[in-house]
Amino acid sequence: MKSLPACRALRAAVLLMLAVPAFAAAPADEAAKRWAQYEPSFKAFAEADAKSPPQPGGILFVGSSIFRQWTNVAEQMAPLPVLNRAFGGSRTGDQLARFAQVVPPYAPKVIVYYCGSNDLKAGAQPEDPAAIFARFREFSERVRALNPETRLIFASATRSPDRVNRWEQVDHYNALARAYCAATPHRFFIDLNPQLVDAEGRPRLELYKDDKLHFHPPAYDLFAAALKPLLERVWREANAR
Repeated sequence: MKSLPACRALRAAVLLMLAVPAFAAAPADEAAKRWAQYEPSFKAFAEADAKSPPQPGGILFVGSSIFRQWTNVAEQMAPLPVLNRAFGGSRTGDQLARFAQVVPPYAPKVIVYYCGSNDLKAGAQPEDPAAIFARFREFSERVRALNPETRLIFASATRSPDRVNRWEQVDHYNALARAYCAATPHRFFIDLNPQLVDAEGRPRLELYKDDKLHFHPPAYDLFAAALKPLLERVWREANAR
């Protein structure tokens, strides 16, 4: 007859073997769940592209719902050739997972990137901003591998009122991205947060929707005023040859 410690060890081994398939399936299940969330957006992109094929070599906006809801960005940035392919709810890992669908088909000369807010908000405990930044850096390196001459503008994560307790992580993520862009050729950083506060540095709540995360149109007017001069300069550089 087996001893009590031996029985316990055998039981633990059996439980571990039973747990492995479920654990191994979890990433695939999560990926399928996230794709189901985004698939309607990509179907809409494909339909729009079929109806009016975009010219390659333009300016591509990518990211999460902060950019997805910027529905008039092409008009505000005119005559710059802007195409918006942001998809709502996405995190930095989703930008990597969907990179092949979002970036190469349009062969952009300039990319404007907003993503990370959802990473910073997710979970009971905040994720290390360095890990979130690492995924943005991987996105940037994939852009470089695709075309070393492509310019990439990182738009800062916003210090939204719905996540005051995570502003420290927001600031850390932005600081890492700012330093990376300053040290990396063809990479640029723009801070959107000064557009969102009053003279005392308090959030301008009238710019936010009820969720205190997404924006009313006047906020996008402010973003356009801040971003367009930089985008015009980067676009000129991208076309200087």
